[in-house]
Amino acid sequence: MIDPSSVLVVTTESVPGYQVAAMLGDVFGSTSHSSQGSFTALTSSLKPISQGELVHFSRTIENVRLEAIARLKISAAAKGANAVVGMRFVMDSISELSIAATAYGTAVVLTKQ
Repeated sequence: MIDPSSVLVVTTESVPGYQVAAMLGDVFGSTSHSSQGSFTALTSSLKPISQGELVHFSRTIENVRLEAIARLKISAAAKGANAVVGMRFVMDSISELSIAATAYGTAVVLTKQ
């Protein structure tokens, strides 16, 4: 199996200097996180918007995004892909204190031109 950390993920349909040797199909990486029960989340949610960024939630969103992309890479590597092209990202709120994210794209084998 290919090392997932070496899988290239791009939002474009092609990669300059490379050609698609094989298309291996759709791949997905999903995750969800809840901040419920966290004192930091509770105090952050009570802070008025006018006071600025809700740092705890910004960190949670970033962690969810990174985890979804990591899972996308694992899915692609399991299919034998060395890249994912056309990657898209969807994030949604499940409740006031939880979010879900899915990264998806097409698993491919790229070769140098």
